Amino acid sequence: MKPDAHVLIVDDDRDIRDLLQEFFNKRGLRASVAADGDAMEAVLRRNPVDLVILDVMLPGRSGLELCREIRARQATPIIMLTAVNETTDRVVGLELGADDYVPKPFDPRELLARVRAVLRRNGAKEDKRPPARQIWHFAGWTMDCSRRRLVAPGDVRIELTAAEFNLLHTFVRSAQRVLTRDQLIELSGGDGGINYDRSIDILVSRLRRKMEDDPKKPTLIQTVRSGGYQFIPEVTSE
Repeated sequence: MKPDAHVLIVDDDRDIRDLLQEFFNKRGLRASVAADGDAMEAVLRRNPVDLVILDVMLPGRSGLELCREIRARQATPIIMLTAVNETTDRVVGLELGADDYVPKPFDPRELLARVRAVLRRNGAKEDKRPPARQIWHFAGWTMDCSRRRLVAPGDVRIELTAAEFNLLHTFVRSAQRVLTRDQLIELSGGDGGINYDRSIDILVSRLRRKMEDDPKKPTLIQTVRSGGYQFIPEVTSE
């Protein structure tokens, strides 16, 4: 199988880097490796990358710092590797824009499944099947699901991570319905960064910052007390 999607593994443990690089390369992905932030930047300058796997604990700049830096300039999907009991790192990583996290120690097969799920949601080259054309319109916004593109009023493109796009798609498909956090997790597929209550709140906050004129007074995605969330605009499709 010819490798298509390019995955960058950033971890200071050489054994983990070598293991994952060989494991991914044998399973149809192109894998590059880096031991720290400087090496990561060198790879990103040389080649386009479809997904970055970032260890939280890195020498020099931490994985959380690198996540912030990547997200400030591009929407490349990010999966964080965290210590098994470090819930705080997971929450902070999601708030900074990570798409998913995997606790250490991990099974490479689980990590590969998470990588493929995020790549599918981000429309990376690994998925060869052309998606059905589906375009949604609401409050002057246009959401093109086949191209995974969101355009604001005024024809301004808004960059969303895979998890953000997936959650917004769930809202758009269920416009005017009040959805609990459990329903949002289920309807959004239960992975790709949407897998527990707190992740829903974090992703809603991220969407509001990108889409609302005043995130503190949202008009698109409103919080329903003791209920969950409701997507307010009328939605049409083509």
